[in-house]
Amino acid sequence: MPITAKKPTACLALADGTVFYGFGFGATGQTTAELCFNTAMTGYQEIMTDPSYAGQVVTFTFPHVGNTGTTAEDDETGDPVAAGMIVKWDPTEPSNWRSQGDLHVWLEKKGRIGMGGIDTRRLTRAIRQQGAPHVALAHDPDGNFDVEALVAAARGFQGLVGLDLAKDVTCAQSYTWNEMRWAWPEGYAPQTAARHKVVAIDYGAKRNILRCLASAGCDVTVLPATATAEDVLALNPDGVFLSNGPGDPAATGAYAVPMIQGVLQNSTVPLFGICLGHQMLALALGAKTVKMNHGHHGANHPVKDVETGKVEITSMNHGFTVDSQTLPEGVIETHVSLFDGSNCGIRMLDRPVFSVQYHPEASPGPQDSYYLFERFADAMDRQKAV
Repeated sequence: MPITAKKPTACLALADGTVFYGFGFGATGQTTAELCFNTAMTGYQEIMTDPSYAGQVVTFTFPHVGNTGTTAEDDETGDPVAAGMIVKWDPTEPSNWRSQGDLHVWLEKKGRIGMGGIDTRRLTRAIRQQGAPHVALAHDPDGNFDVEALVAAARGFQGLVGLDLAKDVTCAQSYTWNEMRWAWPEGYAPQTAARHKVVAIDYGAKRNILRCLASAGCDVTVLPATATAEDVLALNPDGVFLSNGPGDPAATGAYAVPMIQGVLQNSTVPLFGICLGHQMLALALGAKTVKMNHGHHGANHPVKDVETGKVEITSMNHGFTVDSQTLPEGVIETHVSLFDGSNCGIRMLDRPVFSVQYHPEASPGPQDSYYLFERFADAMDRQKAV
């Protein structure tokens, strides 16, 4: 039966009163969140399990979602963190040798709502033109929706500004990590010859970031987002890593900034940050962050290294950005987005301390920026030689 002949079983209501009807899959029920879009052509499972998507429903602009199925190896954290997903068509039947199950079954088990059968191009244009809206997403197999109540729920969503979500997605206690990047045919092999002892602060860390650190020769100890400088330095690390994560960086900075400043004041170890970790570092150094209109979410974002002139195609997922005009003396901008000129990287001039707004682990996405993990390892080698 053509999808258009079915009775709608899903409803998406925007806070401005716009309503989209479609066809639900995965879990039933209702959720409220901020709506964003992602332009990646692969990696829907990694995107749904990326902790940086807490509080967001993701619209996938690529129409064929579900064709690689799902596999436990591709989870970036234990369970999906994104509130829901919106696609153009019903999920495609999986056709991949690694697949362990269907996307709609995976979503149902994980308690996440999916919606298909709508004009995702129209929805994406609305997000770009109006900014990331607050929405209510509902899935009812009987197709019964109280539209007024859904619009009211969307309007009642508090939004991400001022919201600290890192505490919701961070680890409950510290743990060690030695699993390296996936490789054929062994899969995820353990790191058995680590050269560097790294403390990673978990604001919502993706597993593949930790794997990249391990593959770069790091023995990684992961600490919760609320760890103090004393907690970090007590482990006598060779380097400190600040992870990605969700929410408003200014809110998370209430406890993260004093920790970073304490580490910088009491040690000379190299420090590397990604995404929210980049924003945390910028705040700790005296800069400011601002909310973006619709953010950057995708695996095709061109970024220019202003120091070398090199252009990298990167993977991104962020709704806030560092205001480069507020960077203090002694801190320079190293990377910029070629889409809108927004800041994508900083470093201190006199210390091995640097960060980037994008995701060099690229899960999903291109691997142009993996060298940043090697740069971090090289900085630790040099620091040890001093």
